[in-house]
Amino acid sequence: GLPPGSGTAAQGAQIYAQKCVACHGEKGVGGSASSLIPKGPITSINGGEKTIGNFWPYASTLFDYIRRAMPWQQPKSLSNDEVYALTAYLLFLNKVIPEDQVLTKENLPKVKMPIGEQYGKPHEFKVNAPRLEGYPY
Repeated sequence: GLPPGSGTAAQGAQIYAQKCVACHGEKGVGGSASSLIPKGPITSINGGEKTIGNFWPYASTLFDYIRRAMPWQQPKSLSNDEVYALTAYLLFLNKVIPEDQVLTKENLPKVKMPIGEQYGKPHEFKVNAPRLEGYPY
């Protein structure tokens, strides 16, 4: 289960400015690391197109990833409240939750991600259709 704690996008924005902007850029775009905000739907198998707003199936997966792996140079150094706040900020930037929503262990699993039920759904097969850009076979 999720740990106790809570956080808002406003709190997350402050933490992001201190601990994340160097790699991920202002508001999740333009840093040396992958963009956190989608430019649109995924059109190829290029991993760089996969972002929180167009690929991640569950908000709790985002929470877990931040908690275990971020910040890159000091993984597992964030408090539970910081992780909830950063998760809230990134979900807000991706237009998934409102800015004033307080994320907690009770409501985080209920957040509906944009990809919804489409995650992992196979593409419709069409005979002689072109393959996705970048597909090696």
